[in-house]
Order: sequence, then C-alpha cells, then structure tokens
Amino acid sequence: MAVRIPADAIRVEQLAKSYGRRRVVDGLSFRVRRGDVFALLGPNGAGKTTTVEILEGYRTADGGDVSVLGLDPRRDAGRLKQQVGIMLQQGGIYPGITAGEMLALFARFYARPADPEALLEEVGLGAVRDTRFRRLSGGQQRRLALAVALIGQPELVFLDEPTAGMDPQARNLTWRLIRDLKKRGATVVLTTHLMEEAERLADRIAIIDHGRLLVEGTAQQLRQQQRGARTSLRLTLPVAVEAARLAALPGVSGVRAEGNGVYHLEAADPGAVAATLTAWLRDQQVLLAELRVGGVSLEEVFLQLTGTGLRE
Repeated sequence: MAVRIPADAIRVEQLAKSYGRRRVVDGLSFRVRRGDVFALLGPNGAGKTTTVEILEGYRTADGGDVSVLGLDPRRDAGRLKQQVGIMLQQGGIYPGITAGEMLALFARFYARPADPEALLEEVGLGAVRDTRFRRLSGGQQRRLALAVALIGQPELVFLDEPTAGMDPQARNLTWRLIRDLKKRGATVVLTTHLMEEAERLADRIAIIDHGRLLVEGTAQQLRQQQRGARTSLRLTLPVAVEAARLAALPGVSGVRAEGNGVYHLEAADPGAVAATLTAWLRDQQVLLAELRVGGVSLEEVFLQLTGTGLRE
C-alpha cells in the first residue's frame, strides 16, 4: 500500500502554551502547504519563537495538536531531524571552529548531505573556509548559519531572521537561496521583522499577536482585507507642509504625516489626485522629491493590527 503524503507540511490546531500564568500561545491554528514559503510575523512577545520551537520539537505544547511532515515533532524527533533544517537567530555554532570544519561536521549527521565545499561557495564563504567563526563578520556568521541549516538537504527549513545583520548584497544572495529552496520543492517557514522580505519571498503570511492569529493569506489578500479598495499616495517633500492643506485638495479623503517630509494621502481616484497634487505643489513652488501610488502596504497592515507602541 502506498504511503499517503499529507498535503500540508505543517498543521497547527488550537496550539496553547503558557509560562506560569502568562499565556504566550493562545489557541493558535494555521497550516503550511508543502513547497510554500510561509512567513510568520508578529511584534516582540507575540508568541512566534515559542510556536516555532514547538514545531521544531524543542518545546512541549500545553494543548492543541501539531503535525510536522506528518509526524509529531517531539515523539518523532529522530525521524524529523533528517528532514528538517534550522537556522537560529543566534548561537548554535562553536566560536573556535572554522567555517569549513563546521559544515564538514554537520554533514556527518545526515544520510544524504550536500557537498560542504560546494555549499560554502554557494553561500559566498568559500574564501573564508579556514577562518574561525568568531573572526567572521556578522553577515558571514549568518550565512554560515544558513549553510548549516541547508547541509542536510532538508524538506523543511525554519529560518529565524535569516538576513539580520546582512548588507544588501548578502541579503540578495540569501533571498535567491530561499527561492532556490522553493524551486526544488522544499518548504520554508520564515520569521522576520522585514516586511519587504516577507512580501518578496512568502507565498502566504500569518500575523500573530498575544499568541493568537490575527490574519493569514497572501500579501495582496492581507492588504485588501485590511482596507478594502482604499488607495494611497505616498509623497516625499524637501520641506514640511500643513497636512490640512493637503487634505483640502479635491479627491483627498485623508492625510497622515509620517515625518521627515513624508505624507500618505487616501484617495478613491489616485490618478486624478496625483495630477491635482503635482499642479498644486508647482504653484506653491515646492519640489516633489518622490511620489508613489498604491494600496496599503504590508507594514501599514502590520501596524494597524498590532499597534505602533514599542515592545520589549
């Protein structure tokens, strides 16, 4: 009899976890389809790390049901380790070991590992293969952590803030590697504070807060759900102008000043408002530095759902 492979790489049903009296995951449910890049977003303290650690088998849930590649992450930990790669946000690598030694060591833990030397080149670390971890730059350390996660050629990869501390070139390389993982059929669970990263890479996005799911869907669906068909214009000016004067322009239904000369205008007909706006700025002898027309951004959706207050 053929073994039935679940359509979902991850299934989370009514997950619950508390630390003392503090409920950090509270009835959380979502699914991750095989072959998808899935972004789990939320402010600090939202329950992301605890949720992911339960999926990885490092923590035990207090309630609910979790399935990872059709297996229980605690009971079937031995079988899952051969199929899962994990990139931690920090730690997990010996400071005195070289990049080449680290990958060669981890390659021995898997039945069918990738070639360590080829993988070092792929993540842009071939030139520093003999450099000890503690002497690598922050971005290089992150890329080595990514290589460690990929050495076993996993079916499922957990990436925790994969591009934190990376320069634009390294970030672009990492994004390409994540896209390559998807092309070969791997599933990727990504946690990040970079909205652009989630928007560019993720097939589906879940935003959680206080251990509960707020919204889940594609980036486009989340933008549409939050404010319907509302369209905004984002303009940048070299000098400040009164928001009330912008709000008085024909077709403008709302204005929000972001600071540093940046304004968001709401409009039902953005094309007409853009023409009116540029003409008005010309008459005021104010130079328009930048004008963007589009719907609500993923970052705006995130802030509307989780608030703008700082989290510790």
